[in-house]
Amino acid sequence: MFDALMIEKNGETQTTSIRQIDDTMLPDGDVLVGVEWSTINYKDALAITGKGPIVKSFPMIPGVDFAGEVLESKSRYFKPGDRVLLNGWGVGEKHWGGLAQHARVKGEWLTPIPLAFTTREAMIVGTAGYTAMLCVTALERAGVSPDKGPILVTGASGGVGSIAVMLLSRLGYTVVAVTGRPSETDYLKSLGAAEVIGRETFSHKGKPLEKAVWAGAVDVVGGQILASVCAAVQPRGAVAACGLAGGMDLPLTVAPFILRGVSLLGIDSTSCPRKERQEAWCRLAELIDAKELESVVSECSLSDAIGAADNLLAGKTHGRIIIRTQ
Repeated sequence: MFDALMIEKNGETQTTSIRQIDDTMLPDGDVLVGVEWSTINYKDALAITGKGPIVKSFPMIPGVDFAGEVLESKSRYFKPGDRVLLNGWGVGEKHWGGLAQHARVKGEWLTPIPLAFTTREAMIVGTAGYTAMLCVTALERAGVSPDKGPILVTGASGGVGSIAVMLLSRLGYTVVAVTGRPSETDYLKSLGAAEVIGRETFSHKGKPLEKAVWAGAVDVVGGQILASVCAAVQPRGAVAACGLAGGMDLPLTVAPFILRGVSLLGIDSTSCPRKERQEAWCRLAELIDAKELESVVSECSLSDAIGAADNLLAGKTHGRIIIRTQ
């Protein structure tokens, strides 16, 4: 028997609690992992609190991230004792996820943990860091280089945003961080932001084309903020979009795209091909010393995960929330 955070639904009433289950109850998969660490991401918080239609079937163990050691394997990719992590693939939504002490999944969903990271450090980086790395790589491939001008990062106080600031700074970009929390200014500058500006600058509808300021951007918010960012990107610049905390609507015109050649790059971290995942994690291991993120980590036990989810949605957290499952 092992502990798991279980979301259940009876009619319209959702409940979330710690349950004891055994391996026979886990869904199909060819690898059984002893989960050591998981996280609370925005999507997890919506699932746990029931404030977003994340969970596709009940009961469900949430947790789109986890890291641990392979206990049993029928996969050609892994053997018992291997250290592995998982990001996405519908885990925590359609398939039982990482907020439990055991998880059974498909081997092709797992990624080897780089030697530079412990299992705990892999979750400090987590889906947030992995998604940030995909965003940075997409901008590079679109031709956005440090010499082109400043790079904007919206939602910079959150997990994806904060690590995007760190990565871009280390790669030589001049990073301007956008946040709704002025109290985070010193924190964002410690990560490498050259400047920190308020979210209100981008919160209101402006002209179809604004002054061309940004060589590129990483947007984790969506909605009006993404629209305002696109309107102010330089000719041939690009925006990597990976979030929707500000809404799914996109109230903009085609002007930035057909008059300035701006590219809007969608980042799909959930079903990204295995090779690209491994490349992203190898780059993360080269660019990030996870110990430097310790100051922005909140560590909780599995029993504290519900409260952590509430705090995240209430805007009371910054950086990363990691969950100790064992």
